[in-house]
Amino acid sequence: MSGLPHSLHALVTGGGRGIGREIASTLARAGVTVTVLGRNRAALDDAVAAGAAHFASVADVADQAAINAAVTEAAARQPIDILIANAGAAESAPFARSDAALFRRMMDVNFMGVVYAAQAVLPAMKDRPYGRIVAVASTAGLKGYAYVSAYSAAKHAVVGLVRSLALELAGTRVTVNAVCPGFTDTDLLTGSIDTIMKRTGRSHEQAVAELAKHNPQGRLVTPAEVADTVLWLCGEGAGSITGQAIAVAGGEV
Repeated sequence: MSGLPHSLHALVTGGGRGIGREIASTLARAGVTVTVLGRNRAALDDAVAAGAAHFASVADVADQAAINAAVTEAAARQPIDILIANAGAAESAPFARSDAALFRRMMDVNFMGVVYAAQAVLPAMKDRPYGRIVAVASTAGLKGYAYVSAYSAAKHAVVGLVRSLALELAGTRVTVNAVCPGFTDTDLLTGSIDTIMKRTGRSHEQAVAELAKHNPQGRLVTPAEVADTVLWLCGEGAGSITGQAIAVAGGEV
């Protein structure tokens, strides 16, 4: 049971694929009206056609004006009660070769994308009888990994934002939390697997095992496990859960 009130509207950024699409589909099955947002119109339309969402908006989360316009468009259909700030990107490089542009790219997408989306929905959401903001961060926001210093820094920033914003909004009906998945079996992980294969000469199976070893359960997390955690946080029973960074990582953190 989701424990969700009726007639809610959720906006899911990065909702066209991977974890975002799974979250959108899970919320839609629970009776929530879902708008997915992202840069890839084809992926978003496919999500709608497959029943994983009801509406789609094209916008780059790193573009504040585009996010504001997309939120205005979505809210005109139905006020937004739930924001899932999921959009993200990961690039790996040794710190010595991580230039300012790399750090800016990681911060713009992974951190400022959360900031822009939250700032766009909050003025109206604070006046609603129900509000949930869930940022999809990463175990990289709770610990360090080698060769992803920029990505890890951005995800740490997301967790800090969640904790501070939750305190600011504690007197309202809005809760703010982060979900921090470990290595998850999505197309985003394919790039990391390809990098390991190219740099080490390992097979695909060996590269997957290299990532799965971080998880004490010895496996990759599934998108459905992340989505179920988000669904719980969006429910009425999680009304006292705010300012938390919940790891979905098989005991890694």
